[in-house]
Amino acid sequence: MSKTELSKSYEPKDIEEKWARIWTESGVNTPELDSKKPSFSMVIPPPNITGALHIGHALNVTLQDVLARYKRMKGFNVLWLPGIDHAGIATQNVIEKQIAEEGLDRHKVGRDEFVKRVWRWKEESGGIIINQFKRLGASCDWTRLRFTMDEGLSRAVREVFVRLYSEGLIYRGDYIINWCPRCHTALSDLEVQTEEKEGSLWYIEYPLVNPMPKIKSLTVATTRPETMLGDAAVAVNPADGRYKGVIGKTLRLPLTDRQIPVIADDSVSLEFGTGAVKITPAHDFNDFEMGSRHNLPAIKIMDVNARMNEETGEFAGMDRFAARKKIVAELEAAGFLNKIEKHKLMLGSCYRCSTVVEPTLSKQWFVKTAPLAAPAIKAVEDGVIRFVPKGWENTYFDWMRNIRDWCISRQIWWGHRIPAWHCADCGGITVSTKDPPKCEKCACANIERDPDVLDTWFSSALWPFSTLGWPDETEELKIFYPTSALSTSFDIIFFWVARMIMMGLKFMDAPPFKDVYIHALVRDAQGQKMSKSKGNVIDPLLMFEQYGTDAFRFTLAILAAQGRDIKLSDERIAGNRNFCNKIWNLTRFILMNVEGMSGGSVDESGLNTADKWILTRRSICVLEVSEAVESYGFDEAARSLYRFVWHELCDWYVELVKLDLRGDNGPERKTAAQGVIVAVFKDTLKLLHPFMPFITDELYTYLPGLQKTVTLMATEFPKADEMYFYETTEMEKNVIQPVYRNVLRSKHDKEAADMELVMDVIRSVRNIRTEMNVALGAAVELVCIAPDAAVRDTLKRNEGYIKLLAKAASLIVREPGGSPLPKSAAFGRASEGGRGVEVYVPLEGCIDLDVETSRLSKELDKARLESDSVEKRLSSEAFSAKAPPDVVEKERERLIGLREKIAKLTASIERLKGMKG
Repeated sequence: MSKTELSKSYEPKDIEEKWARIWTESGVNTPELDSKKPSFSMVIPPPNITGALHIGHALNVTLQDVLARYKRMKGFNVLWLPGIDHAGIATQNVIEKQIAEEGLDRHKVGRDEFVKRVWRWKEESGGIIINQFKRLGASCDWTRLRFTMDEGLSRAVREVFVRLYSEGLIYRGDYIINWCPRCHTALSDLEVQTEEKEGSLWYIEYPLVNPMPKIKSLTVATTRPETMLGDAAVAVNPADGRYKGVIGKTLRLPLTDRQIPVIADDSVSLEFGTGAVKITPAHDFNDFEMGSRHNLPAIKIMDVNARMNEETGEFAGMDRFAARKKIVAELEAAGFLNKIEKHKLMLGSCYRCSTVVEPTLSKQWFVKTAPLAAPAIKAVEDGVIRFVPKGWENTYFDWMRNIRDWCISRQIWWGHRIPAWHCADCGGITVSTKDPPKCEKCACANIERDPDVLDTWFSSALWPFSTLGWPDETEELKIFYPTSALSTSFDIIFFWVARMIMMGLKFMDAPPFKDVYIHALVRDAQGQKMSKSKGNVIDPLLMFEQYGTDAFRFTLAILAAQGRDIKLSDERIAGNRNFCNKIWNLTRFILMNVEGMSGGSVDESGLNTADKWILTRRSICVLEVSEAVESYGFDEAARSLYRFVWHELCDWYVELVKLDLRGDNGPERKTAAQGVIVAVFKDTLKLLHPFMPFITDELYTYLPGLQKTVTLMATEFPKADEMYFYETTEMEKNVIQPVYRNVLRSKHDKEAADMELVMDVIRSVRNIRTEMNVALGAAVELVCIAPDAAVRDTLKRNEGYIKLLAKAASLIVREPGGSPLPKSAAFGRASEGGRGVEVYVPLEGCIDLDVETSRLSKELDKARLESDSVEKRLSSEAFSAKAPPDVVEKERERLIGLREKIAKLTASIERLKGMKG
């Protein structure tokens, strides 16, 4: 399957639409259930149905796609299962805003009609992000697209709920929860965003009912004076000597006619405030625990809208913050307010609407997590599940070892409705996988279903096995569970990863995945977190349009170093668009030079040193990419590819064989060079394919002598040629290129080392030309002195390459001693040790030594002035203290560069002085 005419310019949009369609229609992404291949499976972290593609999605989907394509090419039967999350609160908010525009609210619409509206919206608008994933190149099995509210997953959710309830691991009870007064629902601890805010500490006098000679009242410090109307006690630490005489006494609660006790509890801090704290069990998590220990009443003083209720008397109906102002004013007027201090506090808000949450007592459904957490902790401790990078295991352990029961009920309408029915006659609860006709306790039919829905993360916790058909014993479960890897972000380790592990171990008796790869956070070029308010958000869709999807994908991959955040900028993406252009133009060059060629195989008998070197480098690249991807080193794999394509294949091999491909060195060399460059480039496209799927699939169709294939995903990943691992001797270390010293050896080891030597000589000449400002078109004479006869022979055999790429008119190779060294010659050294070569370039007639010395001296003076200025700035304490860290770091890097420039200029001037004798 080959063509001959390739357009002059690379236009990503044309080929991206074409290949996205081909991949989907061909079925290449769908695994075979009767395949004999080993399986590799992943589930995509389901994006919210309300979402649009953002930079975090783009990174994660790109890295997962690299894995999926790579594993297919490695011979695995790959399932990458996609899906969408119903996103309970977020989706309900979307529909509530829609009906509000009609002058309605959900209660006027009614529950059934409201849910129907959500389903209609889902069908019309809920698939946007999936199409965006496809545009990114995601090679998911789109025939298996799942939705957390589809029939199969709903069945799995009910099954899990019923089983956990029957085992006592789900219970209903009064408990303190985070309540969002805007969304009207409970929130788990993880759904509350906490942020440090500037607040106040109010010191309030609580009078003793029976004053003591020295103590008339207790001064209590609080950050929430409005909740005092629900106080059930004042607590002190029993070890606090200030309050030993008042423990057990009774206080009068200011602004009320109630009396409350003074209690002792070890949990009270001696340092906070006055050491005496008010206890409000219905509106504070710590107070709820203390109230339970001391059997204190829990008095709710707010309704679902966070307005004061009938328990608060004259304050009833007031918003909590308005009530705070009035309560403080009345306390002050009555002489109960001692003082007010500024105080920083952690304030919690709803992760969806940013409303300040209200801890409140409520009847909710909970999962008892401790019995589920224990085996989940052990699975990671024993290495059954591996976190990459490993450091994230500590984050996982810290949370799991201090886990609290999980509040799973939400007071909204969109979601999996809790499968529990309440009996109006006996008060019993019937929990069932099927809608029951009557109460299981008293058999009456007067039952009503619980109005709450489950936390969205409850269904997501079942994702790895529910999407494969559980609770049925399907072929998909047998083949693809446990999944092989999960790629996700650090911020949902608790929300999702930990809960999947707990549920997978509980219901499948096996972990849901083997590896958990935690990818980096994408920041802007200065390392700041992206946000709309800062105006530094990079929109992936705009990047697709501007630079092409492959350039964007490759940028994300090459920056995805483990354990380090990504600093992304348009400039970096533009740089990799240039890389795409380079690959495109390389293809055009190859096609122009292989016309009429019938095959793409390598004829070993006709290979020269350059051919054998590039074949060796190809094999090394294959090994480097394979090893890096297998260990989730996506950045290392991408860097290896970039280095090979740009700096080895394009910069060196293409230049070395241009004359061969033109036929200047005879038909045999032309045929050999054609075979090598096509074979190497064919494998290069395969190596690049997981990272840059669109451009590689397109270009592959143009190469001659290839078997027909729908996509490179369906071809075999390149293999290294006869490589084996070894340890080098000291002498060999001077032969093998540093990139692969102590790593491997190929059948072309000797020729590859010879080519490296030739390249070192060419680099040395190029450096001299640059430093000495020799005109680009000027042909120089070249003298190479080498003590080793084999080295001299290598240089002579490759004279043509050296003269061509060093732009040398002549080359003299000789051993040390004998003829005097050339006059006015610049000196360089190529290679080291026994293979060391001294390189001399006579400059007489090429440059004016006096003029060049003067030019370099002026550059040196300028560099020194600039260096002094930067050094002075960095030594200033004011600069170091006030300048942003990234600016300081840039100045440090600048100083290092200037010092290196000064050293190089100084050496060049000394060299010129030596030439003048």
